[in-house]
This record gives sequence, C-alpha cells and structure tokens, in this order.
Amino acid sequence: MTTPDTDALVAEMTAWRRDLHAHPEFGFEEARTSAFVAAKLREFGLDEVVEGVGGTGVVGTLKRGSGNRAIALRADMDALRIPEQGSPYYRSQNPGVMHACGHDGHTAMLLGAAKLLATDSGFDGTVRFIFQPAEEWGRGALAMLDDGLMQRFPFEEIYGLHNEPGIAIGHFRTKPGAIMSAEDNFEIVLKGIGGHAARPHAGNETLVAACALVTNLQTIVSRRVSPTDVAVVSVTELITDGTRNALPGEARILGDARSFAPEISAEIERQMRIIAEGTARAYNVEQIVTYTREFVPLVNDAALTEEALAVARQVLGMDQASVVAAPFTGSEDFARFLDHVPGCFAFLGNGDSAPLHNPGYDFDDAGLVHGARFHAGIVRRRLPAA
Repeated sequence: MTTPDTDALVAEMTAWRRDLHAHPEFGFEEARTSAFVAAKLREFGLDEVVEGVGGTGVVGTLKRGSGNRAIALRADMDALRIPEQGSPYYRSQNPGVMHACGHDGHTAMLLGAAKLLATDSGFDGTVRFIFQPAEEWGRGALAMLDDGLMQRFPFEEIYGLHNEPGIAIGHFRTKPGAIMSAEDNFEIVLKGIGGHAARPHAGNETLVAACALVTNLQTIVSRRVSPTDVAVVSVTELITDGTRNALPGEARILGDARSFAPEISAEIERQMRIIAEGTARAYNVEQIVTYTREFVPLVNDAALTEEALAVARQVLGMDQASVVAAPFTGSEDFARFLDHVPGCFAFLGNGDSAPLHNPGYDFDDAGLVHGARFHAGIVRRRLPAA
C-alpha cells in the first residue's frame, strides 16, 4: 500500500483551503463549495458521493474490507457575513462574506483525510465523510438529518474538529461530557406611546423601560440561577423607532442565552418572562417575549473521547493532547448528530491568530496536516483492519 507524500498532500490541502477561502459562501448557499468538495471526493475514488443532502450538504462514502461497522467524520463548509479586513492574496472575492471561523480549513483537512484513507486505507468497514452546510446559524445539521442522513447513510459514531485560536498548532483539546453550550435566542418587544421629546409625560415612551429591562435581565444569572450552574444571558441589540427629538413608542431588545442543561435553559426563559412582565407593568408599557432554542448542548461520549485522545496522542504527541477542565460557552450544531449517535468533538490549535468571527481572522495552514492525520487515525483505530 502507498501513502500520498506528506509534503505533496499538505501542498494540495493548502491550495484547496485557499481556494475555498477566496470563494466563501453563506449557509445553504454553498453551491460552489459543495461542488468543489464532491469533485475532489470523486477524484479520490470514493465508492459513493451524494450532493444536495440537506440543501447543499455532501456525503462521501468509502468502504474497505468486509466489516459491517460505519463511522462518520464531519466538517462544516459555510462562511459568515463579515467583510474581510485581512490582505492575503487569496482574500475573499465575495464582498461582505468571509471564512472568519475556519470552516475552509475544516473542509480542507477532511478532504485530506479522505484522500489519505482512499489511497492507503488501513481500516475495515465504512467511513461517511459529511460536509455540512449552515453550521453558523444552527440549521445545517438538522437539515441533513431531516433529509434522511441517518437512514440513507447510517453510521454508529461521529467525530468532528474545530480550530482554536490562541492554542499552539498541533495541540488537541477536548473533554468528556458537556463541552459546548446550548444557545437560546430571545427578542423582547416593548410597546407604548411615543411622542415629542419635550413632552415625555404625554405618552408612555419605551426607551427608559428598555434600559431598565436590560439591567434587570442581568439578575437572571447573578440572582436567579444557582452559582453552581453555568449560565450566560447577553443583550446584544437595543433598537427603537425614535429619533433625536422624538421619544420611541416601540423598543426591541435582542440577545442570546447559554447553558449546558435543558432545565437551566427553561429557568432562564421563565425568569426572563417574569422580569419582562414586571418591568413593563412598572413603566406602563406592553411586552412580548419571543424565546427560541437554536443550539442544543454538545455532550461528548466519555468512552469515545478517550479513544479520540488516544489517537491524538499517537499522531500528534503525548504532550500535545489534553483534557480541558471547563466547557466552552460557544455553541456548535455538531451537537445535533450526537442526539442520534455517540461521538466526540475536539479542538485543534490555530496558533496566534485573530479570534474567530473577527474580520482579520485566517486559518493557519500549518494545522491542516494535523487535522487530516487525526481524522484518518480515528478511522483506523475504530475500524481496525483484520
């Protein structure tokens, strides 16, 4: 059996990643990206490549030997509506959209693993390569599942990677149990009577009520949820229909909440409704609360996390794979797959880069080989050749 030359594969993955970076596409608009992925998978000689799964998702299947077990590897493909401020020669050619979260790198490293495994299998069974759309707004995994992913391409466990700025290249971090939080979104609309700024007593303007409500919402975490439970409530927007000399008759408060357990999410919503109702009554305005759950908590399987750590220590080095002490309050819709099968999600260092979702961010191509080797390694460990 032969293995693609490492330097040649790294050069290929780098070229793929930079091409994808130059042509970013927002969620469910990844037509060029999915076509690029599908063409590469067919070029590698996979047994089956199916496009259009869940809209713009791609699933590649590679079978070797006679084993009847199947595992899945997943990468996300979508970009963000952020204007790029960096200046690499491969900078975004799609104005207002950029790969500010490294999904171009995730896609390239999984393509690299597919080429490695197609060329020099070293496993016995079936691998599903899942290239997912629309992760950023929490809809892509559900779309693929709703399109029959588990029935059409069954698998028994799943693995995923995400880059992490601030951690050295080649370092791997994960933990068993809850590792990423749920994300709930909320909108609170206050309705009153606006009017002239010189006559506030003549109506029931909403801006002062909205400011009070923003402050009152902070008591959910500080006073209404146990200090031993992790919870975050963030107001991110306050929008009114007022102008410089007119008091607003409507105000909208938007934000999100993070937690790691359904009962905490439910308590945040309950307390938010109580506070909104009480504050609105105090200021004699009406209130409407809309509360939605966009991401569920991401909970790694304990046994498969140990397997992932064993592979990372083997391919990256004993000192470069570690268990994090605390979960992250970011969210990931990889969690939706874990509602169906066990698996493990982990982080790979992206070095001293700008933060995720920053207009100056760029994926460090030096990390591509480590992601590809981890993906291939977990397949060979979980589907050992006879």
